[in-house]
Amino acid sequence: MEKNLLLLFDRPSEPVFVPKGENKVGFEVPASYLKEEYQPIAQRILTRFGEEANTTIPIKQIAIPDLKIPLSVGRYEAFSLFIPRHQKSAAYLTELFLGMRTVEDLISLAAYCRDRINPEMFTYSLSVAILHRSDTKHLPIPHLSEIFPSKYLDSGIFNRAKEAANVAPVGTRLPIEIPLTWTGSNSNPEQRVAYFREDVGINLHHWHWHLVYPASGPPETVAKNRRGELFYYMHHQAMARYNTERICNGLARVQPLTNFRETISDGYFPKLEETVSGRAWPSRPANMNLSDINRPSDDINFTVDHLETWRDRILEAIRNRAAQSSSGGLIALDEETGIDILGNMVEASILSPNSDYYGSVHNSGHDCIAFIHDPNHYYLETFGVMGSNTTAMRDPVFYRWHAFVDWLFHQFLDSLPPYTEQQLNFPGIIVQDIRINSPNSNPNTLNSHWSKTDIDLSRGLDFTPRGAILARIQHLDHDAFSYSFTINNSNNVEVTGTIRVFIAPKTDENGRQLSQDEQRMLMIEMDKFTTRLRRGQNIITRNSTESAVTIPFEATFRDLNNNRPQDSDLQNFDSFNFCGCGWPQHMLVPKGTENGFAMDLFLMVSDYQQDKIDQAEPTGCRDGVSFCGLRDLKYPDRRGMGFPFDRKARAGVSSMTDFLTSNMKLQQITVRFSNQIRSRQSGNIRRVNWQ
Repeated sequence: MEKNLLLLFDRPSEPVFVPKGENKVGFEVPASYLKEEYQPIAQRILTRFGEEANTTIPIKQIAIPDLKIPLSVGRYEAFSLFIPRHQKSAAYLTELFLGMRTVEDLISLAAYCRDRINPEMFTYSLSVAILHRSDTKHLPIPHLSEIFPSKYLDSGIFNRAKEAANVAPVGTRLPIEIPLTWTGSNSNPEQRVAYFREDVGINLHHWHWHLVYPASGPPETVAKNRRGELFYYMHHQAMARYNTERICNGLARVQPLTNFRETISDGYFPKLEETVSGRAWPSRPANMNLSDINRPSDDINFTVDHLETWRDRILEAIRNRAAQSSSGGLIALDEETGIDILGNMVEASILSPNSDYYGSVHNSGHDCIAFIHDPNHYYLETFGVMGSNTTAMRDPVFYRWHAFVDWLFHQFLDSLPPYTEQQLNFPGIIVQDIRINSPNSNPNTLNSHWSKTDIDLSRGLDFTPRGAILARIQHLDHDAFSYSFTINNSNNVEVTGTIRVFIAPKTDENGRQLSQDEQRMLMIEMDKFTTRLRRGQNIITRNSTESAVTIPFEATFRDLNNNRPQDSDLQNFDSFNFCGCGWPQHMLVPKGTENGFAMDLFLMVSDYQQDKIDQAEPTGCRDGVSFCGLRDLKYPDRRGMGFPFDRKARAGVSSMTDFLTSNMKLQQITVRFSNQIRSRQSGNIRRVNWQ
């Protein structure tokens, strides 16, 4: 029964009574569930489309709750969780879906809402509800690229796709090639890193993370362990990865947008079609300035002064190590929980200690940039790509804005006492050797290249004949590799250690050696896992596909018909759902350079007795845990996220070598880019064991 919910994601603009999926499954909805304009011909419609269905699903008629709030967002209005009115409506609809007593009732309400509610809001709220209901959380939510492919791919291909669907028989349709440089010319330096910003997997990661960790909604969907800190760390890691890509391509690291009055020199022209309205996404021309936003139709009215006031109040809380609560008291920002509280303040989730006082710096900043082209709604334009977490990472200014957000967090983290050598050390543990092994390559070499992957558009092409319609995209990829760590345990007993693996550039874009403080901000977490260390020498091996940061390639680019787990394997179902949250495996390794890009591989073995969280052993999928945590459990690492690089180093440390203790090791590696397109072999979805 519950799997029938997934059919409601199929072709979101086609009415609910039109058969769904390749198997043409029909929903037998009561006549009263049809929209008002269909009521006079209800029986003719239901008979016609019922005859077209191969199988049918009867829909129970229930008492429909008041939908006034979610209906306040127009059916054909562009939807954004950064707009407070939209956020409130989506939270209300999510609560209604969560409140349905049974799955049968949920399907009934969803079927009623589907043709009345804004399709993007419907998809978001139903996805969040499925993720958080105990009776549906094992279901494999389709990726947004399958439901709304126009959010990710060149708008120019969709007429060609519809032509192919209507002219070419199934099995004879050729993939539609999308060139790598479809949004800008190579004469624009920022185009050198468009492959990163516009990567489908990275943008899906950002969308899925915000499904798992929504900023508003019923408490059970928002109030998760260390969600504010995860907001900081996931975006911090995205910034470290992006800045590394920039250095690989001879570009300077991103400058934070700390001055809200400065001119934003770079523009962005997305070449996307807005999914619901069918209009082109607005562009953001170069050399524009943020201005006050007054859009009554969106119920948004704030000024740049407000942004500056909220920023300054957060900085005041950081200086005082205390935030003002809504009840008038003070909440300490201490070493253990301060970053988590700060994350909810900055993002402006419902967990913020005082949203009236600290405002909405992160979200309103997104709005201010998203409406930069039409701040007063004079031209009836909607928001640009910065106005949606499904598309925001495409725009270069996203990284300037999040460099500012990251700067805010590090004003706090850098004020904390540095870790002492005693806090960093693991007595009796010495890391003797670390290396990377890549097939057909020199040791300590990572190899990157281009790959091409097909995406099926058919589930998102409304009112077209059925059958696969493929778009072929080019993206960065890398060869699989493994680690080999030699670790000596001189203790008299077996111990358990946490293996923490990072890489970072050695030099900046000008070839200058980076200091330890600069390098730690670029440390890319590659993996984290626990292992037992017997007395004496231990050789630990680990495959790149086991990374606790990533989800499998097949979980990013998947076909829900041909690559889905069996109904009986609920663990595999789980891997398509909660653990669809994680960094894409194909983007684990930076691009590097054709001549070879020098990076430092860093390994630390920390004491698991100091790291562990006392809780039940997790079951099912545990992919992407570093960025996404574990379902229904606490984050499985007591240390600060990014440890040991989440704080400034102790006195006397100027280089990364100075930072090392005996349980750490540094090894120079090379990332070599082959400017060739290579095919990849798909593997099976796998599990990562986090002790």
